[in-house]
Amino acid sequence: MEHPGFFDRTAPMSLRVLADKLGATLAPGADADALVRDVKALSDAERGDLAFLDNRKYLPQLAATRASACLIAPAFATRVPAGTAALAVDAPYRAFAQALTLFYPGSGTPKGAMASAGDPPIHPSAAIEEDVHIEPGAIVGREAQIGRGTTVAAGAVVGYRVAIGRGCYIGPNASVTHALVGDRVILHAGVRIGQDGFGFAMGPKGHLKVPQIGRVIIQNDVEIGANSCVDRGALKDTVIGEGTKIDNMVQIAHNVVVGRHCVLVAYVGISGSTELGDFVVMGGQAGAVGHIKIGTGVQVAGWAHVTHDVPAGARVGGTPAVPMIEYGRQIAMLKKMGRRGGGTRD
Repeated sequence: MEHPGFFDRTAPMSLRVLADKLGATLAPGADADALVRDVKALSDAERGDLAFLDNRKYLPQLAATRASACLIAPAFATRVPAGTAALAVDAPYRAFAQALTLFYPGSGTPKGAMASAGDPPIHPSAAIEEDVHIEPGAIVGREAQIGRGTTVAAGAVVGYRVAIGRGCYIGPNASVTHALVGDRVILHAGVRIGQDGFGFAMGPKGHLKVPQIGRVIIQNDVEIGANSCVDRGALKDTVIGEGTKIDNMVQIAHNVVVGRHCVLVAYVGISGSTELGDFVVMGGQAGAVGHIKIGTGVQVAGWAHVTHDVPAGARVGGTPAVPMIEYGRQIAMLKKMGRRGGGTRD
């Protein structure tokens, strides 16, 4: 059965109404009475969806989009494909944030257990299979699902409509919201799954919060260490692939896709919309900027900072990260300069 989702959507709106509410200019010839039903990313949008473009890196996705309308800067309005109405606006990302609030008015309020005062710790609407152990002080929210053989430890929270598979362990004081969790998943103490991604439309008059309406998908046999955080997606899902092992104090931002059987060591940070292939290893305190792809089998040394796409099988280190051979030469040169008193003369 298809998951019902975590946020309720309002009724469809016409392009005329949207343009008025968002302060956008509708392209000449567009059908102002056409209805928009949802907000989606360019790559996922279909007829009836509103998308946006705020980064020229995604112009190829704009050319291929099936969206009914697109929020876009005036300079790129002519690049919108046939069948997609341009909604020209000076700050597309800010307008996109406003559109999300229009279509999902409840998205600005985080949904935890969605319980009411006086509700029991295990909500009566939750679907709990046999042989589930829920320790004292744990909370299981409305319409949650928990599979056979799973343990929810003391103080943990399983949120509204969260689905957790079989044979899992949800550690003490962990919280799981806006998430679908597979089988045999281990979440250690203090793990935070499904909180807001860090999304703000910056502006000279302040920073407008961008509602995050995506989910977190955790596949089978994943283990996540204590006090690590996995943000839910903005529009798409944040995904942790099967068999991946994540150490303590790791931050995974919204829309990140981590492949199968990856290893992320303590203090790793992965910025929004970055994709990791299968069997990627990132050493302690390594990081990656957003919107890049790190290929299958890549090894990232501890403390390294990945700033560009990395091809499959590569080994990189340093800040910014470079191939390990080059990084080794850099270290050797620094040592040599140090022995010579810094390599300079007065």
